[in-house]
Amino acid sequence: MRLKRNHPPCVVGCFVAALFAATLFPPFAFGETQKRDLPPRAIYVSPEYTGVTIPQGNDVSIDLMVSNRGQKDENLDLKLISVPDGWKTWIKTYDFGVTGVHLKSDSQKNLTLRAEPGKDVVPGNYTVVIQGQTEDHQLTSTGQVVITIQEKTEKKRPEGVNIVTSYPVLTGPTDAKFEFSVEVENKSDKEGIFNLAAQVPENWTVNFKPAYEDKFISSLRLKAGQSQTMAVEVKANPWAKPGEYPVGVKISSPEAEGQVALTVILTGTFKLDAGTASGLLSLPAVRGEASLLSFYVKNTGSAPLNNVRFISFQPENWKVSFTPESIDTLAPQELKQVEVSITPAGKALVGDYSVGLRVESGTPPKADKTLEMRVSVTASAAWGWIGIGLILFVMAGLVFLFARLGRR
Repeated sequence: MRLKRNHPPCVVGCFVAALFAATLFPPFAFGETQKRDLPPRAIYVSPEYTGVTIPQGNDVSIDLMVSNRGQKDENLDLKLISVPDGWKTWIKTYDFGVTGVHLKSDSQKNLTLRAEPGKDVVPGNYTVVIQGQTEDHQLTSTGQVVITIQEKTEKKRPEGVNIVTSYPVLTGPTDAKFEFSVEVENKSDKEGIFNLAAQVPENWTVNFKPAYEDKFISSLRLKAGQSQTMAVEVKANPWAKPGEYPVGVKISSPEAEGQVALTVILTGTFKLDAGTASGLLSLPAVRGEASLLSFYVKNTGSAPLNNVRFISFQPENWKVSFTPESIDTLAPQELKQVEVSITPAGKALVGDYSVGLRVESGTPPKADKTLEMRVSVTASAAWGWIGIGLILFVMAGLVFLFARLGRR
C-alpha cells in the first residue's frame, strides 16, 4: 500500500499497528466482536413441529431443538411439565433418555420427543409441554406440541413391535449396495425372538446385519421395551433397468409382527468400452502427413451415456482430430465407430511415439476409457527416392571420371 507523504506520522503509525494486530490476533479481532453481539444469556427449547396429526393407535417422534444463544456455556435441565392422561412420553437420543444437556455458547443440539398414546386414548387434541431450565433456575424456556389423533378406519397395525427408518428411499447405480438403517423396538412386556424376512424383486438379494457389524443375521432377540438398530443390505439384479423398486421388510414373532416399506431407485450403471476391431493399438505414420485409425465406442452399462467426448494427449506440434467430434447420447449396449486422424510434426524424428486417446461421458465424467496408441513415425518415401538419385548421380560421376582418366 502506498501512503501519501502529507499523512501525519501518528495516522500512519496507528494504521500499521491496527493492521499488525488484526493479522496476529484474528480471533480477538473478529471472534470476540461476534461473541459480544450475543446477549449475556439466552436459551430456547422448541419442537420442530408444534402441531401434528396421527391416526389412532400410532406413535409419534418429533425433533426437539435445544439452543444456547448467549455468551455463557449452559447446563439445561429438561422435563415434560404437562403430559396428557394415558400417554407415555419422554425425551431421547439414540437408545437412551435425556433429562439434561450441556450447551456451549451459540450452539444447538437436536433431541427427539417420543409420544405414545395408550390403548384407551380416544381421538382428539392433546398437548405436551416441554421445559428447559438452567441449573441456576435463572432462565426458563418452554415449547409445546399439539398432537391430534384421528380415528383410524383401516386395519390396525399389529401391536408389540415398532419399526422406524429415517431414510426409507435410497438412490444409486445398479451395481451399488443399498444399506438401510432400521430401528426395531419391542413394545411388548416380555422378551421375544423376532424373525427377519424381506420381499424384493426377482433375482435381488437382501441381508440383515447388526449395526456397525459385517455378520449376517436372521433374527433378533429383544427384551421388553428394548430397541435395536440393524442394517438392511440390498443388492439389485445386475440386469435391472433404471427405475423405482419396492423392498418390503417384515419382522415377526409368535405374538406380534411389524412391517416397513423401503424403496430403491436405480439410476443404472455408467460404463463404456473403447478399442479397435483387431485389438491392435499401433499405427504407422509419416512425419507431416495424416494417418487414419478407426476405433469403436460402446456403452456397456445399463444407463444412457450423454455428452460423450474425445480428448487426445500427443507430443508437441502433433495434430489429432476426431470424426465425429462428440456423441450426444449413447444408449445401453449401443456401439458407434469413430475415426481419428493423427498427424506427426513435420520435424519429428523417426521412431515410436505414444498418443493417448481418452473417451469420457458426462460432466463430471461418469464413465471413461483411455487408449494408449503407439505411433511409428517414418520419413517420407520421397526422401528415399532422392537418396537413391544422389547415389546414382555419384556413381555416374565416378564412372565418367574413370573413363576420362583411362583415355589418358
